[in-house]
Amino acid sequence: MHDLVGQGAQFIIATHSPILLGYPGADIYVLDADGIKLTPYEETEHYQLTKAFLNNPAALLRELLAD
Repeated sequence: MHDLVGQGAQFIIATHSPILLGYPGADIYVLDADGIKLTPYEETEHYQLTKAFLNNPAALLRELLAD
């Protein structure tokens, strides 16, 4: 993908992957009940959830597994 971008190619990718979302220079559009909006990487739900898990997996797992 990187090589093709260097040759001028463009991609439209639908993903939940924070790794793909973090591609340098990517425009990230979030689609929700309010419509479609350009969103900074760090403001995406997938980035925030992954960061919360990596910063404190035990706390997030406790929350997910709570009755």
